[in-house]
Amino acid sequence: MSSLTAYVSTYSQYLQQLTTSSWAGIGAIAVAALIWLTKNKNEKSKQDHPIDLENQSVKITYEGDDNVRASPLMLDEPVKYLEADTRTMHDIFLRGLRESNNGNCLGWRPGPGQPFKWLSYQQVLDRVQNFGSGLIAEGAETKPTQLIGIFSQNCIDWKIAEQACNSYSMVVVPLYDTLGPQSIQHVINQCDLKFLVVDTNTKANVLLNGVKDNKYKFDVLITMETPNDQVASLSKEVSVKVITFDGLEEIGKTEKQDFVPPTADDLHTICYTSGTTGLPKGVMLTHENVVATLAGVFCIGKDSFLNVSAPDVHISYLPLAHMFERIVQAQVLFAGASIGFFQGDIKLLLDDVKTLRPTIFPMVPRLINRVYDKIWAGASQSTIKKFLLTQAVKAKVSKLQQGIVTKDTIWDKLVFRKIQDMLGGRLRICITGAAPVSLEVISFMRAALGVPFMEGYGQTETTAPISITVPGDYMSGSVGTVVACNIVKLVDVPEKNYFAKDGKGEVCAKGTNVFKGYYKDEVKTKEAVDEDGWLHTGDVGMWLPNGALKIIDRKKHIFKLAQGEYIAPEKVEGILVQSPSVAQVFLHGESLKASLVAIVIPDPEMLVMWCSGKGVKGSYEELCTKEKVKKLILDDLCAVGKKRGLHSFELPKKIHLSTEMFTVENDLLTPTFKSRRPQLYKRYEEEIVQMYEGLD
Repeated sequence: MSSLTAYVSTYSQYLQQLTTSSWAGIGAIAVAALIWLTKNKNEKSKQDHPIDLENQSVKITYEGDDNVRASPLMLDEPVKYLEADTRTMHDIFLRGLRESNNGNCLGWRPGPGQPFKWLSYQQVLDRVQNFGSGLIAEGAETKPTQLIGIFSQNCIDWKIAEQACNSYSMVVVPLYDTLGPQSIQHVINQCDLKFLVVDTNTKANVLLNGVKDNKYKFDVLITMETPNDQVASLSKEVSVKVITFDGLEEIGKTEKQDFVPPTADDLHTICYTSGTTGLPKGVMLTHENVVATLAGVFCIGKDSFLNVSAPDVHISYLPLAHMFERIVQAQVLFAGASIGFFQGDIKLLLDDVKTLRPTIFPMVPRLINRVYDKIWAGASQSTIKKFLLTQAVKAKVSKLQQGIVTKDTIWDKLVFRKIQDMLGGRLRICITGAAPVSLEVISFMRAALGVPFMEGYGQTETTAPISITVPGDYMSGSVGTVVACNIVKLVDVPEKNYFAKDGKGEVCAKGTNVFKGYYKDEVKTKEAVDEDGWLHTGDVGMWLPNGALKIIDRKKHIFKLAQGEYIAPEKVEGILVQSPSVAQVFLHGESLKASLVAIVIPDPEMLVMWCSGKGVKGSYEELCTKEKVKKLILDDLCAVGKKRGLHSFELPKKIHLSTEMFTVENDLLTPTFKSRRPQLYKRYEEEIVQMYEGLD
C-alpha cells in the first residue's frame, strides 16, 4: 500500500500549495464560492443509456414463479451473446484483431522511467499459435479436459498462455499469486495438472519442492524467467521437464499447428474461489458463461457509458486469477482496445498509470477506501485545506444528486484536477466490485474523478456480475440494475425476518452467466445451486422502489447473541473499518454471550497522526499498548457505527489492539482478502477469552 502513501502525499502537497498563504487560500475560497453560488440552475441530468432509472428491473413470471425480476433489456431468456459469430474467447480475440485494424494489443514497461512497449494483435496471435503448438508438441491435447495451470502475476505471457488455451480448446486453471502451500497442493491434485506455467524461479522452486516432498506431481514446468541452477538441479532430481516460455514458443514455430477452436459449451476455466473456512473450490466456467456476461453487462451501456472502442486503454494490475479482471479484459479485447500491464510492483503502480494514461481503470474497495482515508487525513491537517475539500465535495455531490457527473466545475480546477491528472487525465470508465463500498466513499470518487464510477455486484459463480449501477442513480446506495444475462429472485430468510413478500431476502440468480458447478465436488455444488438451478449467494438484498437491487445483509457467517439478535459480522466490519484510525477489524460473538468483542488492527500510516490530533503522543507500537488509545478507538468505532445506522448490539463492547496485520501470508486472509474467521478465532482465542471476562 505504499503506492497509496505516495498518491496521498502528492495530493496533500498540492492542497498545501493552494493555501501557501492565507490570502491565497481566502482568494481561492472567494472565487470558488462566487462560482458555486452562480452555477447554472438550468443544468439537468442527462441519461445516456437505455435503462429507465425509475424502472431498473421488471417483474416476470419464470417457470411459474412470479417472484422473479429481470433487466428491462432482457427479452424472453437471459442473453447469450452480443454477436452471433462471437461465441467463444477465441472468437473474441479474432474480433479484436479486426476491430483494432491490428493495433496495439498488449503493453509492458521494460523498467521504471521507460515508456510502454506494445505488441500488436497479430503479433500476440502469432505468439499464441507458437505457444499452443509448443504445448501440443510436449503432449498437451486439444480438448477441454486438458487443464493448464498458470501461477504468475499479471503480464503479457499470462495472456498469451491463456489465449493459447482459448484457441486450442484447453482449459486455464489460474493459481493465485499468494496461494499458500496447502491450497496449491489442493488445486494441483484436484485438477491433476500436468502442465504448469510459472513466472519466477522462486515459485518454480516452491512447485518443484512440492513434488520432492510427494505432495503432488506434474510433468512439465514452463518458466517465464530463465531457470537458475537451483531450479535446474531440482527439476532433474524430481524428473520434471523444465522449458522456458520462449523455448516452448520456438518449439511451436517449427511444429506449428492450426487452431482448434472450442465451442461455446466447452469449459474455458476452472477459477478457484478463496475459501474463508476451508480449501478453495474450483468454479467451472464455460466460454458461453464469459461471452454471456459481456453481453449481459455491456448491452446496458455499450453505446454510451460503457462504450469501449479501439482507442481505449486498460491498466491491468488486479489479479488475473480473479474473474473481475478477466471479464474487463475480455471486453477490452472484444472491442479491439489495448491492455497495459503494471510492472508487478504495487509501489510503482501510480507511475505506471501516469505513463500509460488509461481510459479504463477498475478498482477494488480496499484501494478506494485507503485513498479516501488518506486524502481526508491530509486535508484535515489544515482548516483551509479541509474547508476547500469539503466545499468541493459538497458542490459536486449536489450535482450527483441531480444525476450529473462532470469534470468541468471550478472545483475540478481548484481541487480535483490534480487527482485526475495523476491518473493520466483520460479516465472514462471506472468500476468497482469484489466487496461493498460505502455510498459516501463512492460519491467522493465520482466527484473527485468526474466519471460515473459504476459498482458491480456478483460472485465468481456468476462469472462476476449479477447487477451493475447505472449513471444517474448515484444516491440510492444500490448495486443497480440486473444484468441481462441473469434473472434474480429473493427468497425468505426467516431466521432474520426477511421475507420475499416484503421485497427482501437472499439473493438468488439464474442465467447464462451462472457456473456449471464446482470441479469434482457435487456436494458443494448442491449446497450452492438448488434443484431448480438457482444459485444461492448468501447475500441478503431488497428491491428499491425504482427496481434497483440493494444489498442489506449477509446470510452466511451470521451468529446469534444470548438475547437472540442475529449478527452479520462482515457487514459490521465493513462499516467499522471506515474509522480513520483503523485498518482491519475482526468481530466476534457467541450464542451464550450478550455482547460483541473485536480484534482491531490500527492503521500504521494513520494512527500516530490521528492520536496526535487528540493529544496523545508516541510511536505506533507505543500507542497500541495504551489504554487511553484503546478507549479512543473504541469510542470512534461506536460513533462510526451509529452514524452508519448500526444497532447498539452490533457494536463491540471491548476491543483488543494488535499490530499484526491480517494477511494472506499468515493465513488470516484469503487470496481475495476476505477474513478467514476460524483461523482468526484460533489466533486470538486467548485475547477473546480475556475480553469476555467480566463483560457479561
